[in-house]
Amino acid sequence: MLKTQMEPIKRSTLTVHEVAEYLGVSSDMIYILCREKRIVHFRIGRRILFKKEAIEKWIDEQMEGVMEDE
Repeated sequence: MLKTQMEPIKRSTLTVHEVAEYLGVSSDMIYILCREKRIVHFRIGRRILFKKEAIEKWIDEQMEGVMEDE
């Protein structure tokens, strides 16, 4: 009998706490950014989640905004 081994599922989303840690800010700051619709996120029930790619793009956009101001 041949057993197939399943690959572990790789998550493509981050939690509020993971994004906060990644950005080096508090979880409270991430909640504020979400409430003010200043950071790309989505909800599943009460959970707030972020796509890794969307966070990377958001960071790039923030950097572009700073460079335009200089």
